[in-house]
Amino acid sequence: MLVKRSVTGSLAKALVGIVILSVLSTGLALTTVADSLRDAEAVNIAGSLRMQSYRLAFELTNGSSELNEHLAQYQQSLLAPALLKLDRFYVPADVRQKYLVLRQSWLALEKQIQESPPEDYQANVANYVNQIDHFVLALQRYSERKLTIVAAISVMGYIAIIALVLFCIRFMRHQVVTPLKRLVDASLRMQQRDFNHPPLDVSLPNELGVLSQTFTVMSGELAKLYQSLEQKVQEKTERLQQANRTLEVLYSCSQALSAGQLDQRAFEQVLGIVRTSEKLQCIRLNVQDSLSQWQFGIGDPRPELPWHSLIITQDDKPQGSLSWQHENHPPHPHLMQSVANMLSRGVYFNRAQKEHMQFLLMEERATIARELHDSLAQALTFLRIQLTLLKRTVAGSSQQATEIIDDFDRALGDAYRQLRELLATFRLSIQDADLNAALQQMLEPLKLLTSARIQLHCRLASQALNAQQQVHALQIVREAVLNAIKHANAQEIVIRCQASPTGNNEITICDDGSGIESLDEPEGHYGLTIMNERAVRLGGMLLIKRGDAGGTEVCLTFPP
Repeated sequence: MLVKRSVTGSLAKALVGIVILSVLSTGLALTTVADSLRDAEAVNIAGSLRMQSYRLAFELTNGSSELNEHLAQYQQSLLAPALLKLDRFYVPADVRQKYLVLRQSWLALEKQIQESPPEDYQANVANYVNQIDHFVLALQRYSERKLTIVAAISVMGYIAIIALVLFCIRFMRHQVVTPLKRLVDASLRMQQRDFNHPPLDVSLPNELGVLSQTFTVMSGELAKLYQSLEQKVQEKTERLQQANRTLEVLYSCSQALSAGQLDQRAFEQVLGIVRTSEKLQCIRLNVQDSLSQWQFGIGDPRPELPWHSLIITQDDKPQGSLSWQHENHPPHPHLMQSVANMLSRGVYFNRAQKEHMQFLLMEERATIARELHDSLAQALTFLRIQLTLLKRTVAGSSQQATEIIDDFDRALGDAYRQLRELLATFRLSIQDADLNAALQQMLEPLKLLTSARIQLHCRLASQALNAQQQVHALQIVREAVLNAIKHANAQEIVIRCQASPTGNNEITICDDGSGIESLDEPEGHYGLTIMNERAVRLGGMLLIKRGDAGGTEVCLTFPP
């Protein structure tokens, strides 16, 4: 069925008609009012002509010296713009005629003032003033007529607009409201599963007729499909409930992994959510590093229950596994796969966060090293040069001055050497977040400083340390290895990183050198003090002692 007479089109035409009538009535009224803006001025000027006429008669009799001035003023008033605009086609003929007669009469009177005796002007001025009165009266009636026209135009426009509005209301009631009410009643019946609604008016030539016909056809089709849909609804409901539960679990897991810092607590929270949702006996996450693994779980495993696992991969490379035990109903496979994928991304972001934080720390330390090099190192170099010049200058002087200069030289040399060591410490650059790889990278330049064999045995998971902990641990290991190289004459240095039986992180550096004589540092040396301060920053403890078979053993223990 085609739409023959659109509701929107009919309403649009009516509204356009209303707008046109409004514009016309308002425009005509505004035009008339605009034309009346200077009517009051014209009446006022015309009225003043009477007074000026009598004043000229008085001055003419007394021979006043202001006669010519007032005569020019009268001429200016008679030809004022407010009066000149009366000479237009839409101005009534009697107004134009009276104004024209008034101007012509004035020409004769003006000639009498200038050429004839005063008695001639005084004899004609009363007749002239009478003409002015008639002209003023005509102006007044003309102004009143325009106001009447404005009122008439407004009333006619309002009547026409009200008529169109009543037509629109009647049209909407018959063509829109009644059919819509029937459609609403039919839809409410269909909502109550009653498809035998009263027949709709399908003969309307507008959109509602098309809608009524389509609605009637649709209700018939729905009545046929309702039975089959009821059977499928139950199946879909069960699937949707399962999908909703899966989405809720995934959303909760995603929220847990959206924390600012991904650590063991976040991963344990994810495992706890999955275990509670799927009613698992136990669930574990194993993350494999290069030489170690990071493992934690939720729940108590039972030996009689089998383990089920999913491999966690990143870029087609295995990163670990997700394992679980269930007693009754197995978990949804798609859910467990999705959780495994989320944990894989979480492990990746954990490493990425650690690399980023480590990079920021290294960048900050490099900045400090540059500032020290550009300021303090340059100053110490300048002082050493100045001290050398001073030695040459005071050569052969008193022995006391020479001893003071020598002491100052030694102190300056110690300060310069300590600054160089500090710069080397600050310039330590580690780019890898994996603890084993970072240790290997840090030890490479140290192996070039000694013939001793340096061994590394790392069984500590990288995820057990955050970026700051890893940087402090690397600095302690570096300082301990440097001490073994410089002071112990060691031939073998062994670094072991592992988890202690109590669950803490433990890093041990052993050498076979001469062994440390005392824990009291010489004056001007601060290596051991800095190592202890770093251990405190880690929340742990640093133990330095002589080994059982000789050498020195440095043991760092701190919580994960």
